[in-house]
Amino acid sequence: MNGTLVVFIGFLAGIFSGLFGIGGGIVMVPAMVLLAGFPLIKATGTSLAAILLPVGILGVMAYYRARIIDVRASIYIASGLVISVVAGAWLAHALPAEVMRKLYAVFCLYVSWTFIKPVEKYKKLRGEKVEPELELSPENGSRPHFLALVGIGFIAGIMAGMFGIGGGNIIVPFLVLFVHYPPKRAIATSLAALLAPVGLPGVIYYYKAGTLDVRIAALLALGLLLGTVFGARINIQMSSASVKLLYGVFLIFVAARFLFF
Repeated sequence: MNGTLVVFIGFLAGIFSGLFGIGGGIVMVPAMVLLAGFPLIKATGTSLAAILLPVGILGVMAYYRARIIDVRASIYIASGLVISVVAGAWLAHALPAEVMRKLYAVFCLYVSWTFIKPVEKYKKLRGEKVEPELELSPENGSRPHFLALVGIGFIAGIMAGMFGIGGGNIIVPFLVLFVHYPPKRAIATSLAALLAPVGLPGVIYYYKAGTLDVRIAALLALGLLLGTVFGARINIQMSSASVKLLYGVFLIFVAARFLFF
């Protein structure tokens, strides 16, 4: 696989990572399968290895300077991730994951619907009155119980280990839907939680199974490092409503990825 193409894939994934608080695997895995003919299981392991290093550090620094990250929540979520990611890796090798893929796609579509709120937007177009959505400031957001945060990390770790996606596609929707974080705060907190080497047990599992390409993972990581800061800066400059809408649209593509690839 051409090294320049690999770095570009990582860079593109990094932009999505910084913008949406994800690990980037949702971009890297299908790109490696479609463009390089990687087997899905090897693409998953390589993607998980690429996000093992703190490639989102520049994006996290940008969010921290903007006072958006909930550091406490990031730590608890990361602890849940590290506990469960190896279980996800084991499931990826031991079980047919098709049912989980489809369920996850349905979950993404549900979250997308709640983020985009098409019914409310249709009512606005017709001139009907719609109750304004309550927005919390990033500094004064909710403070959920630590067990809820560890639980979110645990579920995200299972998904990360199974699909090499980093866990952000679970963390962000859960933080917004269930503990009522503003979208920007959820995205920044998710990205910070993914800085720790939480995927290490899963990466070791993939490496021992021979389903991991170390060279490709390193090139992807380089692209991720460069791209993440751009995504974070775009997010910071956007309104919360725009971020929520854009994330909802992004989840439609995520669902399509798990339904058809």
